[in-house]
Amino acid sequence: MIPLPLARIAEVTSGALAGMADPRAVVRGPVLIDSRAAEPGSLFVAIRGARSDGHDFAAQACQAGAVAVLASRPVDAPCVVVGDVVTALADLAAATVAELPRATVVGVTGSAGKTTTKDLLARLAARMGPTIAPAGNYNNEIGHPLTVLRADEGTRFLVLELSAREEGHIAHLARIAPPQVGVVLNVGTAHLGVFGGREQIAKAKGELVEALPADGVAVLNADDPFVRAMADRTKARVSWFGRSPEAGVRAEDETLDERGRAAFTLRTPSGTAQVRLRLYGAHAVENALAAAAAAYELGMPVATIAEELSAAEPRSRWRMEVTDRPDGVTVINDAYNANPDSMRAAFETLGVLAKGRRKYAVIASLRELGDESDELNEEVGRVAARAGLAGLWVVGEAPWPVLAGAKGAPAVHAPDAATAAAELAARLAPGDVVLIKGPRAEGLERVAEALLGGDAR
Repeated sequence: MIPLPLARIAEVTSGALAGMADPRAVVRGPVLIDSRAAEPGSLFVAIRGARSDGHDFAAQACQAGAVAVLASRPVDAPCVVVGDVVTALADLAAATVAELPRATVVGVTGSAGKTTTKDLLARLAARMGPTIAPAGNYNNEIGHPLTVLRADEGTRFLVLELSAREEGHIAHLARIAPPQVGVVLNVGTAHLGVFGGREQIAKAKGELVEALPADGVAVLNADDPFVRAMADRTKARVSWFGRSPEAGVRAEDETLDERGRAAFTLRTPSGTAQVRLRLYGAHAVENALAAAAAAYELGMPVATIAEELSAAEPRSRWRMEVTDRPDGVTVINDAYNANPDSMRAAFETLGVLAKGRRKYAVIASLRELGDESDELNEEVGRVAARAGLAGLWVVGEAPWPVLAGAKGAPAVHAPDAATAAAELAARLAPGDVVLIKGPRAEGLERVAEALLGGDAR
């Protein structure tokens, strides 16, 4: 981060120094919320959570080297006391961005594929200059400013993932780090119950393009009608990506190999190049195109874009991780999260990768789907039934709509991930393929850990 004295941090956050804090003491980073990660020069942010209160670990953080604590009440350590810690964290991040005139901020949003696209684009941007991007999916009101605060005077690109849990959320994140380039992937059915409909989801996702300046660029998916409509909501120039012939950056001549990895011709306004992805699933093409279109707008040549996309490996955990055990069993760990669209894509990938082999799946009912929950979960069951599975485990509470949709398939309910893992392990034989996918809250990555001997990767 940019080195800041405590006096400046107090000024930016409208806070007050307490606990014998030295106003001249300089925070050099990192800014963190885990006291165990504190180190000399860091700033510990005391977040009060449902299970623990960061204020209780303030002294521990400073003993480990933290210069001070950003807190909502005085603690037994040097601190900056503010009215609201999360708001103060956002203010501090916004002030940091304002001191980085050379940095280009790129925002990525969408119902599915945000993290993969962010990872790909961060790799591409790093080819052009020092780049900061969130680890995993640090995309909310806490993770977003923490990522921004990692930037310093040498940062050339900030590639940020923006998540929407309610209307106005993306607009808030965009105010912290105003984007010059905004990428919108798709509008799907994730969090349908929270927003009430795809139109409302599109309204929330479109806050990213509304935040772009007139000299910015909106990178939009030409294949998604909800995203196409966002072109009317931005002052920025629009760049289209997709499979559509009208997309300036598009995929042509797509093929899938026996492992479900796509190859295609990447076409841009200035030429073409061949891409052979190491990512699994045809849906990865959309993510690659979005990253390619944004990188093209940042000035990267098409040949370099293709080279980097072809070399990219999965970077974030539990997203289409494919592991072959020594006995030939293949485990597809896509357990990070799920929605109706990504569940369908996962089963399509299973069908390609497991062609001619026996297939199993461990899934769970999808959440936050509102009034359409039963109908959409029944469709998940039908998708699973059409996959020709030798066995299907539906884990957790409320499995009945999925099981109803999977009627006729060898499907059973498992109360938890451990039960599903034990029952599945007893059935597996060399050469079998297992798909593991469900909502993050079900912890289905534990099934992969059990099948892979304790290593979910």
